[in-house]
Amino acid sequence: MNLVPSDVDIGGVYWPPLLVVFILSLLAMHLTVYLLNRTRLSRFFMFPMVVMAAITALYTVVIGTVFIPI
Repeated sequence: MNLVPSDVDIGGVYWPPLLVVFILSLLAMHLTVYLLNRTRLSRFFMFPMVVMAAITALYTVVIGTVFIPI
């Protein structure tokens, strides 16, 4: 049984799994930040860029755990 995640084939191009997870987490972060800005909840954050980095890290961990099971 091989526990190492293999590459993801998208359109004949092999992508590393962590790159795919990071791209998905960036898209999810942009959607979350858009919703926070739309509902004006982002005004309560002192450092919005740090919050965006933290949201990206959280989404990377969650999507990576689901997408790359070990």
